[in-house]
Amino acid sequence: MASLLPRIERLSSRVVRVLGCNPGPMTLQGTNTYLVGTGPRRILIDTGEPAIPEYIGCLKQALTDFNISIQEILVTHWHHDHTGGISDICRNIHNGSEYCISKLPRTPHREEIIEGEKLKYSYLKDGDVLKTEGATLRVLYTPGHTDDHMALHLVEENAIFSGDCILGEGTAVFEDLYDYMKSLEMLLQMQADLIYPGHGPVVHDARAKIQGYISHRNAREQQILNVLQENAGKSFTSMELIKIVYKETPENLLIAAENNLTLHLRKLEKEGKQ
Repeated sequence: MASLLPRIERLSSRVVRVLGCNPGPMTLQGTNTYLVGTGPRRILIDTGEPAIPEYIGCLKQALTDFNISIQEILVTHWHHDHTGGISDICRNIHNGSEYCISKLPRTPHREEIIEGEKLKYSYLKDGDVLKTEGATLRVLYTPGHTDDHMALHLVEENAIFSGDCILGEGTAVFEDLYDYMKSLEMLLQMQADLIYPGHGPVVHDARAKIQGYISHRNAREQQILNVLQENAGKSFTSMELIKIVYKETPENLLIAAENNLTLHLRKLEKEGKQ
């Protein structure tokens, strides 16, 4: 178990983490939201869940403590534990004008509404650069966890804000394993030093962490291929296959394992391996 994360913590000269105050099995100690930059106006990355007054209180406190305001808001992907706090921030934390709220578009493109607001997202693309005093963020399209997922490269620290592509502890879930593995390979090639994840503590050995994620998935894939090859011509129900491949997994987690197995099989199909 990771040590308890403070609700507000200055992680470096240009990164302050404000915890989303929404702990749970999928969110760990809560969604990490980040104020980035060194000047009086900072970029906010992610916004936590809707209707969490403790989070809005912590964010206000961080802005007061560091004597800063929010320049704009970036969200790493559409999940509600990352976009859900936008309306509450717009209603409770004013910056003199409407916030620019940006993300990558869904694939295929669809209209997205910011709940409770008449605001629309400003859409980014892979490679876009966003700047604030003391910080340069480059957009990295990293699909797999979701179809619109982005990570952000903080150039000054050679660090990555990884959203839910990489977590501070445990492994991430994904919608498309083929895309997810490509995203992990791309992040590995970046040779980053540090990861600021969407959940969990800061990752100080970025390359080892990403390689660990890749190795874990490859080992699981090899297990599945071995079972299929050893039983060529035999047909399995997904639960029969689960009980062979995930034999050490507790009964209550087998449904989640079944979903992962399906995604592994889809990836193998895409690659023509089964």
